[in-house]
Amino acid sequence: MPLVAPFRTSFGTETARDVLLVRVVTPDAEGWGECVAMSEPLYSSEYVDGAAEVIRRFLLPALPKNVGAYDVGRALEPIKGHRMAKAALETAVLDAQLRASGESFAHFLGAARTRVPCGVSVGIMDSVPQLLDAVAGYLDEGYVRIKLKIEPGWDVEPVRAVRERFGDDVLLQVDANAAYSLTDAPRLAKLDAFDLLLIEQPLANDDLVQHAKLAQRIRTPICLDESIESAEHAAAAIALGSCSIVNIKPGRIGGYLEARRIHDLCRANGVAVWCGGMLETGLGRAANVALAALPGFTLPGDTSGSRRYFATDVTEPFELVDGHLEVPAGPGLGVEPIPAVLDEVTTATEWITL
Repeated sequence: MPLVAPFRTSFGTETARDVLLVRVVTPDAEGWGECVAMSEPLYSSEYVDGAAEVIRRFLLPALPKNVGAYDVGRALEPIKGHRMAKAALETAVLDAQLRASGESFAHFLGAARTRVPCGVSVGIMDSVPQLLDAVAGYLDEGYVRIKLKIEPGWDVEPVRAVRERFGDDVLLQVDANAAYSLTDAPRLAKLDAFDLLLIEQPLANDDLVQHAKLAQRIRTPICLDESIESAEHAAAAIALGSCSIVNIKPGRIGGYLEARRIHDLCRANGVAVWCGGMLETGLGRAANVALAALPGFTLPGDTSGSRRYFATDVTEPFELVDGHLEVPAGPGLGVEPIPAVLDEVTTATEWITL
């Protein structure tokens, strides 16, 4: 699915999403899950073709008959890693289960709101004027928080320009996608002047200790993304003082059941959370919006409207209203693919019977 505009981060530029959908059909209902793995192993070690292969060869054969959502994680635990693939499968099973019982994703997870505030992630641009134009457009659309992707050489000046142009009232944060090292602490400390909500994943994903050291050297709150792959990782990060905020991306951590565990853990420890995005279609977005309605999600997430990424979504589009998205209230995800659109963008289909 082509993106409406190239999306550049410190690890590369995306112009399209190679989307892997998992459809589970049971005697009572069917459910959908979306795998958030990228085409190449740049954000994480997973990539979309590899996710399809591991689902086919290892994950599906490991599932018991009459599997329920809580059974999936236990059945797949012996298989190391591959959390994005596991999340897609568990979500599809959960969606089918909830559609059969008539319960919404939001109600099942424990949502406390019927709509959620939305931020937007702004990629690295070719110039500061281009960035300012993009931010102005998103603010005009009503987004309540702006996140700027940064990397060495594109950090202090773009942030300063956005702050000076749009003022101190704009909720502003940055995301480094692990592009810096602890030796860059003096540079990162210069961002303290701009009253940012947070700096997301400034250092390597596997280094909680260095993040704890950085937290002592800058005033801007540190948020971890790639470093958190489970509730255990979140607990370790909190104990070490590596972060004061966590970005919960369900696909990265193995699914929405684990996402709820991390939410509960962080809430119990006074750590703010928000829901990150991976350029999902309406199927993945529906689940993310439901998750973001839980009470511990006190910061706007990257749950942007559909048109932020796709000219035509595979579901009815999510539309921003007063800076918020409505939480789907129907059974399961509360949305379904539009058959004609899905047929148009589908490149391959494979059915596996258990």
